[in-house]
Amino acid sequence: MLTGMVNSLYAKLAAVAALLLVVTGRFASTSWGADATSVDSVDRDYSADLPRIPALSPTEAPQSFEVELGFALEQAAVEPEVTDPVALDFDEHGRLFVVEMLGYSENAKEMLGRVRLLEDADHDGRFERSTIYADGLGWPTAILCYDGGVFVAAAPEIWYFKDVDGDGQADVRKVAFTGFGTHNVQGLLNSFRWGLDNRIHVAVSSCGADLRRGNQPDSEPLVLRGRNFSFDPRTLAARAESGASQHGYFIDPLGREFTCNNSNHIQQIVSDDADLSRNAYLQAPSPLRSIAVEGPTADVFRVSPVEPWREIRTRLRAKGIVPGIVEGGGRPAGYFTSATGVTIYTGDAWPAEYRGNAFIGDVGSNLVHRKTLASQPDDVALVARRATPGREFVASKDIWFRPVQFANGPDGNLYILDMYREVIEHPDSLPPVIKKHLDLTSGRDKGRLYRVIRADRTAEQQREQFHRRLPGDATTAELVAMLAHPNGWHWTTAARLLYQRHDPAAADELRKLLDDHNAPIEGRVLALYGLQSAGELDAPALIETLADAAPQLREQAARLAGCWLRDAANAESKSRSGVEQALISLADDPELNVRYRAAFALGDCQDAARMAALAKIVKRDAANADMQVAVLSSLSHGAESLLHELVADNEYAATPAGRAFLAEVARQIGARGDQRELASLAADVMAARQRKQPIANEILVAALRGAGGQAAEVRRQLSSRTEAIEPLIGELVAAALQQAVAADPDVAARVAAINQLSMGAFDAVAPTLGELIAPDQPQEVQSAALAALGQFSEGEISKPIVAAWRGMSPALRLQGAELLLSRAATAAALVAAVEGGQLTSRDLDPSTIQRLKTHADAAVRERAAKAFAASASTRSEVLAAYSQALELEGNLDHGRELFRKHCAVCHRREGYGTEVGADLATVLTRTPEALLVNVLDPNREVDPKFIQYNIVTVDGLTHSGVVSAETASTVTLTGAEKATQTVPRADIDVMESTGLSLMPEGFEREIDPQGIADLIAYLRSEL
Repeated sequence: MLTGMVNSLYAKLAAVAALLLVVTGRFASTSWGADATSVDSVDRDYSADLPRIPALSPTEAPQSFEVELGFALEQAAVEPEVTDPVALDFDEHGRLFVVEMLGYSENAKEMLGRVRLLEDADHDGRFERSTIYADGLGWPTAILCYDGGVFVAAAPEIWYFKDVDGDGQADVRKVAFTGFGTHNVQGLLNSFRWGLDNRIHVAVSSCGADLRRGNQPDSEPLVLRGRNFSFDPRTLAARAESGASQHGYFIDPLGREFTCNNSNHIQQIVSDDADLSRNAYLQAPSPLRSIAVEGPTADVFRVSPVEPWREIRTRLRAKGIVPGIVEGGGRPAGYFTSATGVTIYTGDAWPAEYRGNAFIGDVGSNLVHRKTLASQPDDVALVARRATPGREFVASKDIWFRPVQFANGPDGNLYILDMYREVIEHPDSLPPVIKKHLDLTSGRDKGRLYRVIRADRTAEQQREQFHRRLPGDATTAELVAMLAHPNGWHWTTAARLLYQRHDPAAADELRKLLDDHNAPIEGRVLALYGLQSAGELDAPALIETLADAAPQLREQAARLAGCWLRDAANAESKSRSGVEQALISLADDPELNVRYRAAFALGDCQDAARMAALAKIVKRDAANADMQVAVLSSLSHGAESLLHELVADNEYAATPAGRAFLAEVARQIGARGDQRELASLAADVMAARQRKQPIANEILVAALRGAGGQAAEVRRQLSSRTEAIEPLIGELVAAALQQAVAADPDVAARVAAINQLSMGAFDAVAPTLGELIAPDQPQEVQSAALAALGQFSEGEISKPIVAAWRGMSPALRLQGAELLLSRAATAAALVAAVEGGQLTSRDLDPSTIQRLKTHADAAVRERAAKAFAASASTRSEVLAAYSQALELEGNLDHGRELFRKHCAVCHRREGYGTEVGADLATVLTRTPEALLVNVLDPNREVDPKFIQYNIVTVDGLTHSGVVSAETASTVTLTGAEKATQTVPRADIDVMESTGLSLMPEGFEREIDPQGIADLIAYLRSEL
């Protein structure tokens, strides 16, 4: 029945799409929907179902658009003057520099990418003069004008090009930075933005970078994974920034940052990497916040017919004939699948209500989506709402329309970059049976730039917009005045030129603008940052601005106050106390975002009163998770003072939010292991016990658990400060031992008790923990017992784990392996169990064997290589032996069973398993021969995203997995079963890549050729 419903729906959609194509005159007849009920397979010839859809000429294209009422589209440039535009920037004279990505999507090595210079000599809005400014680039993706030239992103480099002799072609070609990843054409660095801080901010995207200066190839790299970065265009000094942006990133006039990825169409970056990096023991969540009320993959309302290949692919995926995620409930379109280019409109040519709106393209659905943004009284992030129910801001009936990026222009209008391609899809997501009928280069000779204008403006009014004063020839005083210009492009360009010129005379003019309470907030904010960048932001100006009537200015002043206090030049300033007092007073500010930025900045204060201010903020905003992170980030010193103040507040300490926050502060204290902080915590525990506060036990447990492998030393420190601590720990452990083994149906209570056993002496609790990992215990209890064993540093933890090994479930074995592999001694004990016959190689999964053979400890690696040598074979021999699997008929049900047993720890299918390894939609959409190689020789070609890393901490623990997230203060590794380890950077002694895939070799020990045939059948057949 399901197959019949899918085919029926497909036939209806196909008929509608075909009708639309006929009505629009694209072709007189179509046959691709007629054969929808034929038998689908990977061997079927779909050429008749996949007609080539012709492009519209530049003169035909305007008729294909539906544009929001009151607006119209104008063509600013079309082919051949521009082709495949993906990024642009206007210089201060109104000249337009455009990046053209002709090598998309599989032709980077042909170096077809280039930069084009467009000029509008008669100021009519149409760029009639076109020059190739620079060429010979692979996949260029971003551009920004600076000092008469342009910075251009073309991974693996960022280039600087400059025309010295005025012929419109770059004479200077310098590599500014290198080291950006290139393994995914849709995950390249992009979106250069001039920040309030007068730095160029860059979206690094999913390919990441080991960033080095172009003239320092052997220097220590700035590692960027899951983070963006910025650089000073004058000095090229680089630093990591929060956020991870796929393709699209924007900074609004108040410094708020927005980004997107394919299926999450608008996110906000809510915290700064520099703030998070101050506290090495902060375990901060991702700074990215999805802000669309309709959800990340919100519905879109395309007016173009769904592409034939998209319909067929969805049908094949739904039937299980080709692997891949069946999104949108089986719909081939109608929701965000390829969001790109998020941009905030800052122009002055449109009605006022559009200012501050967000615009996002969906290149797969041929449309431009509009969002309104609004603040919330109880959240630091904005909320984004669809502006027009049931329709889009711009939508085209032409499936070639690909709005990849947007830009605010000198004329106050929004520009749309239309890459204009027949197919925009990532090539790896196209099954071979479909891909061979498509031309992924089609459109390489085409491209359009559109300008969105008000429909009620006369031609003369438009011309006035194009011809108004540009900042290129302005004096310094005129540039400062232009910071208050109503058009965002003007104020951003003026800020850039002021920084570029570095004229000392600007300071007085900037102070006047900052003090002008009648000036626009945007201009005053830029004046504040201009003074800071010039080194002219003194304490009196900062103090006055921290008390300004405008909350937006107080917020920005608080951000800069932290920078000012961190500056070594201000360490002994007589005015430092005044700045700190002004910050402390912001704890009472009525605006949430002001308090939020103040909470970060208070971490850089030295005044003892800062703790009372932080306590006030955290109690007032107890339910706000972002505010808690801000306060915790400010506890690189003084955490014990805040804990003392908050524990003494009985009412706060009794609330769920208060208990959770105090436990986290205690965890940080335990992790840091500072004697003074531990002494204060011990005193607070005993005082809280006397007041009969439940929080007393909770903060003690949290501190010891936070200490990890140093728990014994932390316990000794606590007991040495307060004699009553040791008996208290004894009481808690005794009660926990009793509760842990109780025949209590409340498993949660038993688990909570087991979590406290790590406070006890190893010899006292190890026998009980060993019993609790027996197979007759609930899995939650077994897992908690393993975790408790992992809190001890004693090598003897291997004995109970190895003894229970054969009775453990696969998930528990992985957890046990994680514990044993984390230390050289226990890893060696696991190898010894195999050497001694207690375990065999078949008792260990291939990933555990691989991790033993690539362990950070050389002695473990050597022993493991010998222990598992008998079962080792070269990959070519294995592939040859298993090639017969390609000739065998596969059994779908057995293939499903094998997948769930061996593959589901890292892959997900039919709703079963975890998504740790590569997406089956892209990695497994291959021939049976390729699948055989993927399974049995996973290291032949490894996506950098799935390379296994080892981290060795300063206390000797080893963690292994793929790097799934990084912040300024932590690195997160993810392994099988999506088990994660977040390691503070302060604890990292060594971090290195194994060079191997997370997917291990050795799968042939677990499965025979028939099993491989069955697994391939499952991955390729109808579900």
